[in-house]
Amino acid sequence: MYEEPYRWVEAVGNRRHYLDDQFKTGAPVVGVTYEGGILLMTMSKGTSKLYEIYDRLALGGMGHPADLEKLRFNLLEMAHVEGFNRSASDVTGGRLVKYGIAPVIKQAFEEVFKAPFIVKILLVELSQTSRKDGFLTINYDGTFEEKSEYAVLAATSVVEQKMVEYLRQQDHVSLEDAVGGAIRTWAVGDRVQRRALEDGEGQNEAKADSDQQGTDSEALYAHLRRCLDEKTIECAVLDRHVPGSSKYRVLTADELSAVLPKDLRPTRL
Repeated sequence: MYEEPYRWVEAVGNRRHYLDDQFKTGAPVVGVTYEGGILLMTMSKGTSKLYEIYDRLALGGMGHPADLEKLRFNLLEMAHVEGFNRSASDVTGGRLVKYGIAPVIKQAFEEVFKAPFIVKILLVELSQTSRKDGFLTINYDGTFEEKSEYAVLAATSVVEQKMVEYLRQQDHVSLEDAVGGAIRTWAVGDRVQRRALEDGEGQNEAKADSDQQGTDSEALYAHLRRCLDEKTIECAVLDRHVPGSSKYRVLTADELSAVLPKDLRPTRL
C-alpha cells in the first residue's frame, strides 16, 4: 500500500527520461515578434512543424508528428467552437492552453499505463502592437510558461537558455532582422544539441560550446549551410498588416530568399 506512491513517482521519473531522449535530435523552434507581426522559424525534412490555429494564433512544435497533429487538431476544434459559440475575440492563446491543451497533455503524462504525448509546443498570439504579442510554451508534462517578445523550443532547458541569451542580443525590428536573428538562434540551439549528444549530454560542454557559438556568426552560417543540404527552412508569420481576420501566412521561397542573411541567400532553400 505504502509503495504505490513511490512506484508512481518512479514511473513518472522514468517517463521524463524516456521523453527527454526523444527530443535529443529534434529541430528547435524560434518565435520572435517584430514591428509587423510575429515570426515562427524552424527547419524540417519534409513534415511541417508550423501551423495556423485561428485568426491571430499560430503554432510551432517539436516531437512526434502524429502526436503534434493530434494536438493541433484539438486546438483547431476548440478554437473554432469557442469562436462560434462566443466570438472571435474570446479565442485567446491563454484560454486554449490553460483550459484546453495543457490539461490534456498533463493527464496523458501522468497516466503511467498510457502513452504520453511526445511534443513540445509554442503557441503565439498576435496583438495590435508588438509589445502585447503573446508567447506560450508547453512542455511534454503539461507545464506551460507565458512569455513576451520571443520564445524558443529545444531539446533541453539548458539549450533553450542559451538560445534565449543569444536571441536577446539580436535586433528584430523588421522582418529581415527577425529572420536573421531567428535563424542564427536556431543554429545556436542545433549546434549545442548536437554537441551535447556527442559529449554524452554534459551540460558543461554544452555551455562552453554555446558561449563560443554566440559570438561566431561565420560558424553559425557554416553550420546552417550544412543543415540546408538535408533540411528546409520553414518560416511563417502572423502579419499585423494583412487585411481580413486571418493573419497567418507562410513565407514563399522568393520572400524568404529576399530576407535571409546574405551568407545564406545563394543556398538552396
